[in-house]
Amino acid sequence: MQSPPGMVAVAVLSGLVAAGSAALLTRSARRRSGAYATARLLVAGAALIALVSLLVGVTATVTGPPDWVDPGAGHSGWAELVAVGTALAGLAFCGGLLRLPGAAATGRLALDGLVVATALWFVGWVLCSEPTRLLGAATPVVCPTILLASMSAALTTGLAVIVVVRATAPRRRLALLAAGGTLTTWGGLAVAAGLCQAGPTVVAVGAVVTALGLAACAVAARRVGPPGQLDVDPIGRDGEYAFVPMLGMAASAMYHLAQGGRFDALAIVAGSLEGFALVARQYLTLNDVRGYAARLAERERHFRELAHTDPLTGLANRRGLLRALHRCAEAGVPCVLLVLDLDGFKNVNDMRGHDVGDAVLAEVGLRLRGNLRPGDLAARLGGDEFAVLVHGGHAEADPVAERLLGLLNRPYEQLDGPVFLSVSIGLAEPAGTPDVELLQRNADLALRYAKQRGKNRIERYDVAYDQLLRRRTMLEHELRGAIDRNELRLAFQPVASLPSVRPVGAEALLRWHHPELGNVRPDEFIPLAEECGMISTLGAWVLHQACWQLSRWLADGHDVWVSVNVSPRELHAPEYVVQVAEALRAHHVPPQRLVLEVTEHAVATDLDELIRRLAALRLTGVRIALDDFGAGYSSLGQLRRLPIDILKIDHSLVAEHEPVRPVGRDGPAFAPMVDIVMRLGHQLGLEVIAEGVTTPTELAAVVAAGCRFGQGALFGWGVPAEHLEAMLDAATSPAARPAQLPAVPAQRSRDRSAGGSAQVVPGAPVPPTGEASRSVNQNVGSVDSSREMRQA
Repeated sequence: MQSPPGMVAVAVLSGLVAAGSAALLTRSARRRSGAYATARLLVAGAALIALVSLLVGVTATVTGPPDWVDPGAGHSGWAELVAVGTALAGLAFCGGLLRLPGAAATGRLALDGLVVATALWFVGWVLCSEPTRLLGAATPVVCPTILLASMSAALTTGLAVIVVVRATAPRRRLALLAAGGTLTTWGGLAVAAGLCQAGPTVVAVGAVVTALGLAACAVAARRVGPPGQLDVDPIGRDGEYAFVPMLGMAASAMYHLAQGGRFDALAIVAGSLEGFALVARQYLTLNDVRGYAARLAERERHFRELAHTDPLTGLANRRGLLRALHRCAEAGVPCVLLVLDLDGFKNVNDMRGHDVGDAVLAEVGLRLRGNLRPGDLAARLGGDEFAVLVHGGHAEADPVAERLLGLLNRPYEQLDGPVFLSVSIGLAEPAGTPDVELLQRNADLALRYAKQRGKNRIERYDVAYDQLLRRRTMLEHELRGAIDRNELRLAFQPVASLPSVRPVGAEALLRWHHPELGNVRPDEFIPLAEECGMISTLGAWVLHQACWQLSRWLADGHDVWVSVNVSPRELHAPEYVVQVAEALRAHHVPPQRLVLEVTEHAVATDLDELIRRLAALRLTGVRIALDDFGAGYSSLGQLRRLPIDILKIDHSLVAEHEPVRPVGRDGPAFAPMVDIVMRLGHQLGLEVIAEGVTTPTELAAVVAAGCRFGQGALFGWGVPAEHLEAMLDAATSPAARPAQLPAVPAQRSRDRSAGGSAQVVPGAPVPPTGEASRSVNQNVGSVDSSREMRQA
């Protein structure tokens, strides 16, 4: 049968296009490597097989059957060759799809493609067989090769649909590759059917479709990118596609039966294959679900463990410690809780960096984990705070605490040098009924007192800590409203001119009388005010009260000055200089009448900053005094740099050294340390005040050393303002004459100031003589008013 020239031309042109596409695919496969190499080779092989099949079909259409084909079979021999080639090409293409990255990760894709392919082939069989015969006379003769080609085409189509649906975006190029493979197999099937009995028109159409498919594959293979991970979550909605194939098979089967058709062996095999494929897929899904559930359980255990583990040190975290504590409480197992805190760890982070700090914390975790008994638990509570849960009582916990104290004090070797740290440990055990929260609180409280008592030590919880904590909490709460409730007052301790003991100044002392707690000691509430941040508020109140009282005394004609203590926190506040200037201006106080007293311990903080602050204060006209000289940290070099006017000799230099007499002299005894400080002060141009003078012997020694001013119990304790005013009135009365010191018992306890301290201003007026000086030194504790003092 001679083919029309137009059909022949179309077939030949399609063959040329197919040949060019196959050449491009082969060239691309040779130059590619990596994850896509196998997939490209399989696609290129499928293209070559399809090209050979197409050329065979085109040759048969143009020239007729060759000599080696049975003449009685006509074109059927050519059709069988084309059908076999199409089947092989389809299988090779399916292999290429399954070898794409992500697509070959699961065998369920092949089953899913088989489900769709079986349904597609079954519907096609119903439409093409009796009694439907959709293609009519063009229906190909059922032979093994044609049947194999149809199955390959259906399988290619089903697998291509599944791969495209499952792939994540972007998938346009993958869809182009899948469409090209599908068109190639269906085009080969059409060429085989045309050669079998449909005629040259079907062959031409099949050639065109095959050429288009190969061209699409060439374009996709040249530009195709990663298809992305396929969605294989068995819990996800990925099984809807199975309903469409089953619905199509059921509908086509009912239509076939309604038309009077029957099912032969092929249809039964197709239906059975569909059922087995669905069952196999369900089995794989069930296994995936089981594996998924096992992985979820493993991840849950892992995350639960992570939730109770510190990621930096590998120790238990606070949740892990609480879990262990609750288990011990439920089981009634005796245990002791140790809470540890690294002393000075913040300096490591500030000076060496957080990387070094993390390395030190990790090393602490290793030391804790490697030096505990079996069953004990180490935990990191956060930052540089750790805890150890020791099973047993004090007999077991004490050696563990001692060992850890020495172990954690060892140097921590780092690349840029060792790090030296100490550790404070608080220890507590349950008392009576186990209470996890109470045990933690007691251990934290013990750690707190270990910190307060010098650090680098072990402190065991004591019930007295609770009482101290409750009192401290109550004091902090009540102190915040003490100023508004008018519970604070100032007492004034006189500073006397020597040897006349005439009062020329006063040190302002803060006193707190609570209606329920009574008189609260300054050494109790002043450190508390420092910790809770109220010292600035109290200092401002003391400054204004002292200036107000000083202004009244000056208005009454008293030649007196007042000193006020300044805490390091106040001194380093930028606004403190302005506060002092405003207080002087508000109360009309001459600046030289106010002395600001700085404790010698403040020198140890930041000397350069301290010098700048003191210099700014001196610019306002006030005088600066250095308190407790001889008991702190200042050196002679620092003393020369400090912008101060007055030195206050610490009472320890006056009271703890017996006065001595000069060798070979009959003069009065003198205090050697006071004499040295006096000479030093005079060399530096400073006035000197001797503190803590409590006995006439100490007074005589201080006077012998040349000290012009003194302060202490011998001259009076802190008294209300009206009492000091009476003393000033008595000292300036016309009847005043040289004083004779009364016999006052020696007393070394010194009244600590809380809000201020009085210092001596150089150039104080010459003290008068007379009976008034003696009255100044009388015990004023029983005097109720300044009027009675004046009468005395």
